[in-house]
Amino acid sequence: MAKLYMVPTPIGNLSDMTYRAVEVLKSVDLILAEDTRVSGILLKHYEVETPMQSYHQHNEHSMTDAIVRQIKNGRATAIITDAGTPGISDPGFLLARACVSQGVEIVCLPGATAFVPALVNSGLPNDKFVFEGFLPAKKGRQKRLKALADEDRTMVFYESPYKLLKTLQHLSEYFGEDRQVSVSREISKLYEETIRGSLAEVITLFEEKKPKGEFVVVLAGSGLKT
Repeated sequence: MAKLYMVPTPIGNLSDMTYRAVEVLKSVDLILAEDTRVSGILLKHYEVETPMQSYHQHNEHSMTDAIVRQIKNGRATAIITDAGTPGISDPGFLLARACVSQGVEIVCLPGATAFVPALVNSGLPNDKFVFEGFLPAKKGRQKRLKALADEDRTMVFYESPYKLLKTLQHLSEYFGEDRQVSVSREISKLYEETIRGSLAEVITLFEEKKPKGEFVVVLAGSGLKT
């Protein structure tokens, strides 16, 4: 039986692609891509000519069962997203779950994901942490923040430049303005930057400097002694 390969792609620098990832993408029968235009640039760079099919949050529910059947019928398939590891705040979970339920073997390659370098270079404890991804946009946000109020592990969030300042303000409201935070943007890209300090200090900075790029917010847990 064919397999599903979950293949991480670079979060910025194309050189972060692994040899194995390129080999897998060249060997499979089909590549599922979150955005074929974005992935097309990567595949062209590495001379991968495998056919692509669009697979994203708007069609994954309707397509997943058919894809699993195709894999069971011998069509080796890889899934990639615009950046990072499939299933981590990106499409991939539904397909992986369906493959598991249908007895289809899954191979997930190790590779790039944004939160690991942001966590490691934050200077905050990383022996234990909780990955929260994107907070709910509106409904459920207050409830989620309240649930994290007593979390003593380091917390990791993803955020867009358009919502970063509001999210930092919400974190300050629920966790206190003195809570330590590290904010990384454009990891592995030309303008990579990490800003560290209290929530109050970092909020002031982004009030004066418009956020640009994609962000990872690493927040100290309640047990950190400053």
